[in-house]
Amino acid sequence: MSTPTQRRLAGHGLAVGLLPRWEGRIYRRAVDAGTGRPGRLQATGWPGENSHPVLHLANFALPANRGDYGTGAVELMGPDHLFVALLEFGPDCLGSALYAPAGLPRIRPGQFDPNGMQRRVAGQAGFQHFFTEAGRPFCLYVVIGSHRQAVPLTQQANAVLEQIEVSA
Repeated sequence: MSTPTQRRLAGHGLAVGLLPRWEGRIYRRAVDAGTGRPGRLQATGWPGENSHPVLHLANFALPANRGDYGTGAVELMGPDHLFVALLEFGPDCLGSALYAPAGLPRIRPGQFDPNGMQRRVAGQAGFQHFFTEAGRPFCLYVVIGSHRQAVPLTQQANAVLEQIEVSA
């Protein structure tokens, strides 16, 4: 049996095979190298910021303007939607207790919590986990559109997490 060609997204040492009906983006905030200020086209960022890669994945259309943790996207989610953010942090985080867990985690339905959201949205639940993969410190933040749909949405989340690759 042949399988459809999977769309692949790669950049900044991150790669992911996009599942059908999933969207993704990998980016770093533009920072003006001469002044350390954000570039003109980016409203996010701050003076002196050292930006790191961010990967966003969603099973719904991602809006062009959204925050690193999904602000602007999670408000558009329906009950069957998922949003995944993988955010890299600086090398100064390596070796700290927060980033001690090794490897990109897999999620269990009971780990989603309505109080685990950056900002509470009715019906939604979030999961956040800090870890190190390939010598790089990350935060995984996942939002499900309905806490009542935690079991099937967790299965989808783990399927997409299986597609993520991190290079050293």
